[in-house]
Amino acid sequence: MALRLVSDNSRKKGRRVSGDYFDYTLLFVVIFLIIFGLVMIYSTSAYQSAAANEGDSTGFLKKQLLATIIGIPVMMITIFVDYHWWEKFSFIGIGISFVLVFLVLTPMGLEINNARRWIKVGPLSLQPAEVVKIAIILWCSVLITHFMELHKKENIGRWKSMAYILSVPFVFAVLLWQVTSNLSSAIIVGGIAALMLYVADPDYKKYFFITIIVAVIAALIIAYAVKVTGDDGGASFRLKRISVWLDPESDASDKGFQTLQALYAIGSGGIFGKGLGGSLQKLGTLPEAQNDMIFSIICEELGLFGALAIILLFILLIWRCFIIANNARDLFGAMLVVGVMAHFAIQVVLNIAVVTNSVPNTGISLPFISYGGSSELFLMAEIGLVLNVSRQIGLQNNEDNTERVERVERRRRT
Repeated sequence: MALRLVSDNSRKKGRRVSGDYFDYTLLFVVIFLIIFGLVMIYSTSAYQSAAANEGDSTGFLKKQLLATIIGIPVMMITIFVDYHWWEKFSFIGIGISFVLVFLVLTPMGLEINNARRWIKVGPLSLQPAEVVKIAIILWCSVLITHFMELHKKENIGRWKSMAYILSVPFVFAVLLWQVTSNLSSAIIVGGIAALMLYVADPDYKKYFFITIIVAVIAALIIAYAVKVTGDDGGASFRLKRISVWLDPESDASDKGFQTLQALYAIGSGGIFGKGLGGSLQKLGTLPEAQNDMIFSIICEELGLFGALAIILLFILLIWRCFIIANNARDLFGAMLVVGVMAHFAIQVVLNIAVVTNSVPNTGISLPFISYGGSSELFLMAEIGLVLNVSRQIGLQNNEDNTERVERVERRRRT
């Protein structure tokens, strides 16, 4: 970690002087994932794009590249604009998110694959769920910070305090589930808020019991889904997904088709894969190969070796976020990074779990790799916030070192 002392004149004049520290490891990991994602999007979508766009195999790639290009200045802004400045927009972000969620019900709403989750303005489309995620991270960071400044640290673990902090994320989780039929994003929003509160609360015991309760409820839902689908077949869409998750071959031509094709792709890749571009499942067999199921194509083309390499890169990304949060200048910065870290961790784990049929299919993208302009743009903004917090780690240490030097000088003079 590179540090430099802040001059006495700078401290006396009250100027903000940033340290030399910058987490280049995190930046390089993100750059690699973005570039790798563009390569894999072209690999997985070239055939379908050429068939749909009169021979143009770069249709999906162009759209993702445009979102990435737009995301670069956005990320630069969040890197170099002091993260404390965004604190004042926490309430505004919640209000904008609320409006955007309901805009999907208006003529601006865009329906894709029987799901109305996007809004369209001219040639651009936006998924409100991505705005909600970053708004919830900012909101919870502000709320937890203010709460812990006004009250004792132990009070944040009281049930009343937890309910107060989780109320807004819970409302948005329900809205995303019911209004946009986006259960996966609802789970992510709830998970982000819960993990941020878990990190802020020094009493971890209660979360163990909460986890047990959630596990019991999940087991009851699974048992109910199996019973309902087995009795009369009149279960809802999501209950059928749970039943198919347990036995995808029972509905191999419909609900279990995508899962089975993804597993075939993973199994056929072997240790080192068929080579980049060598996938057969992407040739119209595996639905949404460039979106939710792109990890299965990575396994098929690059094998177990390539899949583990990508997983290790995500682990490195999450670890760097952990280091930055642990050394953040203040609680607000730490909670911002924890929120982003929780977002990436939940989304990566759920995506890989869905592709490998470890959990029911919920339609979750793989960060920076799956196709999706809205996701790419806001993920880059979130990484910019993390790098912004990392830039000010040195500032706190600089001030501490300067004060230490001043104390030594005073002792020498006395």
